[in-house]
Amino acid sequence: MFGWNNHTRAVISDIRKYLGPGLLVTVGFIDPGNWAANVAAGSQYGYTLLWMVPLSTIMLILLQHNAAHLGIATGLCLSEAATAHLPRSVSLPVLGSATLAACATATAELLGGGIALQMLFGIPVKIGSLLVFALILWLLFGTAYRRLERYIIGFVSLIGLSFIFELWLAPVNFHSAAIGWVLPAFPNGSLPIIMSVLGAVVMPHNLFLHSEIIQSRQWNLENDAAISYQLKFEFLDTLISMGIGWAINSAMILMAAATFYLQKVTVTDLAQAESMLRPLLGSSAALIFALALLFAGIASSITAGMAGGSIFAGIFGEPFNSGDRHTRLGILLTMILGALPILLLQDTFKGLIVSQILLSIQLPWTIFLQIYLTSSKKVMGKHANNLLGSIMLWSIAAIVTGLNIMLLLDLLK
Repeated sequence: MFGWNNHTRAVISDIRKYLGPGLLVTVGFIDPGNWAANVAAGSQYGYTLLWMVPLSTIMLILLQHNAAHLGIATGLCLSEAATAHLPRSVSLPVLGSATLAACATATAELLGGGIALQMLFGIPVKIGSLLVFALILWLLFGTAYRRLERYIIGFVSLIGLSFIFELWLAPVNFHSAAIGWVLPAFPNGSLPIIMSVLGAVVMPHNLFLHSEIIQSRQWNLENDAAISYQLKFEFLDTLISMGIGWAINSAMILMAAATFYLQKVTVTDLAQAESMLRPLLGSSAALIFALALLFAGIASSITAGMAGGSIFAGIFGEPFNSGDRHTRLGILLTMILGALPILLLQDTFKGLIVSQILLSIQLPWTIFLQIYLTSSKKVMGKHANNLLGSIMLWSIAAIVTGLNIMLLLDLLK
């Protein structure tokens, strides 16, 4: 009979200990804005835009690991490091735009929660969004971080199970899906949707958030050998968590392609998507869709508020601390400025899509900031990016910038 030795038990214990921060980031990119982008991609273009999910997920893994690397090696989040190592004339504009990106994210998250409450209980979207807003402030100001982490991991699990159920019901053409996953395509008029998918997966506020929440483990307080060991497990956490996000994002497009695109239905509203699922897949599928959207809206609103609080506190050289006035002010600004546009929106689905495009436009500035900091030996010491890491990160920056230029040219036509 084979048994586990002490080393195996220790490794398994470490894996369990280090899993968690990546899942908080995962919920940030399976948010309602992402749902809108993915449903639009699948309903309008079938399986042809699936390639954006693995591409953006690979980019995400490298960027999120790099952001966590910064937090572990320096004990600073991305915002704190920018404040400490850059002139204010450079750091403030970048961090200010990142704060606005967190606000745009909060708009999508609160709006998604409001749409879900309308689907489930008939509550008007604006009132539902304000109810979610109140719940999120109560959770952020009244709940310890570890408890929030457990809630969010639970939400991710429920969302994943929901889409397994949806795919079990939907007639997915996996041959076409396999081609769509690996063959890049740019159908006419698809660039805004491509950019919204990119902005919905690789989100600037998540880079700030990951570098912050990794410090909840206080890994950076140990020696260099321990830090190197912890970085390996952090990468495993990131890989597993982003893989879960890839599966859920793919499932959204697959479900939309197998139902709406097949029936030649262009979805322009998430509520429309839920109502159309009833005749196509049955009332249980529509109910699960609405519940999963509510879970996504609540969980991702929490992470948006945390990111906004982290960025704002970092401007003052402070870490995230929900008991600190700068963190609290950052959370309030993020959630209030995120909620205000909802009161003015007429087209909620378009609002979700535009919020994701805004994230993709800000994203290059956050990436450039992160690469600069993590490549600096002054900042990172012996843990600075090596040549291969720098090449991969700059390649991602070039791709994101190129897509933004293509979007600008497309909009100017």
